[in-house]
Amino acid sequence: MTTALMSRLWGRGLRPRDPLRSIKLKLAVLVAASCCLTALILKKGLDAGFPAGYTLPFAVVVPLAVSLLLAHGLTSPLRQMTAVARAMARGDYGRSIRASSRDEVGELARAFTQMASELAESDRRRREFVANVSHELRTPISALHALLENVIDGITPAQPAAMLTALDQTTRLDRLISQLLALSRLDAAADALDRAVFDAASFLSAAVTQAHIAHPAVQFVIEADDELRVCGDRDRLYQVVANLLDNAARHGPADGTVTITARRMTISGGVVLEISDEGPGIPPDERRHVFERFYRGSSLSTDGGTGLGLAIARWAIELHGGDIGVADSPRGCCIRVVIPPATLMS
Repeated sequence: MTTALMSRLWGRGLRPRDPLRSIKLKLAVLVAASCCLTALILKKGLDAGFPAGYTLPFAVVVPLAVSLLLAHGLTSPLRQMTAVARAMARGDYGRSIRASSRDEVGELARAFTQMASELAESDRRRREFVANVSHELRTPISALHALLENVIDGITPAQPAAMLTALDQTTRLDRLISQLLALSRLDAAADALDRAVFDAASFLSAAVTQAHIAHPAVQFVIEADDELRVCGDRDRLYQVVANLLDNAARHGPADGTVTITARRMTISGGVVLEISDEGPGIPPDERRHVFERFYRGSSLSTDGGTGLGLAIARWAIELHGGDIGVADSPRGCCIRVVIPPATLMS
């Protein structure tokens, strides 16, 4: 009767030792309580005139049963962690652990719960990433396959217009594969930066030259402070600027203007780069999402982009300890990049 009552109370959340912050103290309390209960039963039994042969076993069995019942709550988080670990091994990350105690086992349970939550989020992102990559690869491949079939069957003549369509799809595939390889390199070597000091004007001029080849009708304007120098990984930063210029050119008018400015921050000594276009801009509610992988908002969904360029740019800038975001602009979109000074990157 007493054991059943305690079990029901325990099932309702009765854990009198939860406030104790040390498992060693809990074990000491458990041992002390068992000893006191044994002594009390022996005294009461002998005072009542019961034979020692009956009193002693009773004084051992009852404290043992009570200790086992109390120890059940002590090891409950460990059993839950075992069950959750086995579920995670099967790919089930949705289970949680109840950790109400404040001792080492409770801290371990909370850390385990946090790890399980992070693994679940990582698994969700991995599945989403694979699905997005599959979709992005399938779309140009399907279009290219259909076009080639029509050319072979004689439905579509092999004229320059058809070949240009095929070239556009292969260009999209090439861009996607290059960006996936860039993300893979960033994931594999997150801290491998070859920092150096270089001239900003020549650096931007080289990036603009490449962008102009891909978008000959767009006018690129460079506004940089005289003798401005940048400290960072030139190749990584070049990739950032190239992605931003390509995005700006694709989102703006075909014969529009893309402006890239570079200036020194007077207080911190860092460098600020701003790339502005004359396109429709990015709505305020989408600005915090545009740097996520494969995100393409309402204004970016039909431009043929992969949704990886800004994610790569953010990753590379964060490796430098800098910041990247969408700045307010009266017209079009303005991406602002802040590169910290050399003293912050040493």
